[in-house]
Amino acid sequence: MSKKIIRFGVIGCGLMGKEFASAAARWCHLTNVDFEPKIVAVCDANSAATEWFQENVTSVEAAYTDYKELLANPNVDAIYCAVPHNLHATIYVDIIESGKHLLGEKPFGIDQEANRLISEAINKHPNVIVRCSSEFPFYPGAQQIFQWVQENKFGKIIEVEAGFWHSSDLDPTKVINWKRRIATNGEYGCMGDLGMHVLHLPMRYGWKPKSVRALLSKIVPERPDGKGNMVPCETWDNAILACDVEMDDQQFPMVLSTKRIAPGNANTWFIRITGTDFSAEFTTKNPKQVASLPYTPGGVQAWHVVDAPYKSAYGTITGGIFEFGFSDSILQMWAAFCDELANGKDIQQPFYCATPEEASSSHKVFTAALESNRTGQTISINWRD
Repeated sequence: MSKKIIRFGVIGCGLMGKEFASAAARWCHLTNVDFEPKIVAVCDANSAATEWFQENVTSVEAAYTDYKELLANPNVDAIYCAVPHNLHATIYVDIIESGKHLLGEKPFGIDQEANRLISEAINKHPNVIVRCSSEFPFYPGAQQIFQWVQENKFGKIIEVEAGFWHSSDLDPTKVINWKRRIATNGEYGCMGDLGMHVLHLPMRYGWKPKSVRALLSKIVPERPDGKGNMVPCETWDNAILACDVEMDDQQFPMVLSTKRIAPGNANTWFIRITGTDFSAEFTTKNPKQVASLPYTPGGVQAWHVVDAPYKSAYGTITGGIFEFGFSDSILQMWAAFCDELANGKDIQQPFYCATPEEASSSHKVFTAALESNRTGQTISINWRD
């Protein structure tokens, strides 16, 4: 099968940039796809960061320290951008205005005003495809729950809980980084860093909260700066958002949580939906299992836990008996993005990457959460704007 080659530039050569390079190197893992990414250019303000790509990614033809030079490269079709949140508005807008397609890291702007600038650029350039990075919903268990929601299996929804937790920040000796500073991460704190992962599926389902009551926590007040000093941690470590979802035919509570300090959890993503006819839960803590509880009036109430086979959105060489993992979810996300670049709306399967509109919706929720925390009140969200 001949494949459409999509020539990528990477802006921000840190951990997630390397994960993309690894996914591109594993492209032969996918079956029956007619597209393939090729990383031809990389950029990082720190030239040492681009050396890994030059040493390990044979397709790289050019390396830059100025991203505008990369954008001027006519051999680049699309960009993956992974930079601190304070740089999103400037760099994302420049990418979009250059006419190159973009997969950008969340939250698409350090705050709601920055997100508005990005959205305006997208609206002015409708031929540029822009998507937000969010890989966890590509796990087979999450895909199964997505299918059940599409099939309206749950009946009247009783409640929803979704979250993304990790625990590396429990260590108070961990050196501070940009995510702990308002100037670079933003006032959202853990919500901006982790929240789009949590909101991706609820926004896709149309579960937009009409109100939010937030409980935000700063747990470790200061950290070492790596130079012998202790400096303040300015951003929120944990956030719990109690939301009220109101739709045409029903109303239900939805609890969203983003935690950098959740003891015992290493990047645990989960979603749990309970309903009058059916309930379901998936967590990456048990990546091979999905739980469900079908119910008929007067019947037995019992959770069923089954192994979720390796059945991904895009076919792979892996047999169904094996376990799906984080690197597999990233490969699937990239397949969805590249499929859209190659085939437009005629992609091979129905689950597309997180959209800029879904990212903008997350900003509405996070902004309301900050106000709720400041005032101690439940804050209404206006979705008509």
